[in-house]
Amino acid sequence: MSTTETKEPPKAKPPPKAKPPEKPEETAPTFEKSITDNIKNHFGDDVQVEYIKENRTRINVPKEKIYDIAKFIKDQTPFDHAESVTGVDFPDDKEIGVTYHLGSYTDPEYAKQVLALGTRVPREESPNPGNDSTKLTSLRDMFYSVEFHEREVFEMLGVYFEGHPDNRRLLLPEDWADLPPLRKDFKNKGR
Repeated sequence: MSTTETKEPPKAKPPPKAKPPEKPEETAPTFEKSITDNIKNHFGDDVQVEYIKENRTRINVPKEKIYDIAKFIKDQTPFDHAESVTGVDFPDDKEIGVTYHLGSYTDPEYAKQVLALGTRVPREESPNPGNDSTKLTSLRDMFYSVEFHEREVFEMLGVYFEGHPDNRRLLLPEDWADLPPLRKDFKNKGR
């Protein structure tokens, strides 16, 4: 009796998985990049470009340099007003971020552009207008439109704007003694 071994045919290997197409490297819009390049070329490492998008750019600067960089932007570019000033509490980083959104009324080419000029200040547990670390130089003498915005960031987040001509509270009572209400650790008592 003879036995013959039958070999099974080799199993076909599955075709290699198709690799997803590589994403093309995003290139910054030329006009917007020229705006940030102009500022960065003048101030070097003091300017960190966070993003460059069509009609929107953001740069971050040290709090000690915000006045000088804002003055350069006001004097050397068509950005002639601040559309808003915002603040964000970053308790884990022990900082408060302040961002000025700058725009232009006078130059049609810049009319759609918004340049976000951001910085961060140390976050003190109990804000005090006499505490140097929670101070930020006011941009009110350059951009009149920040007058009420800076007051709001002061009372809601505790950032004192040095050189602001009217540091009275805007929405809260003058005798407010609690944490600023937009700090993440603020607790509304009695509710």
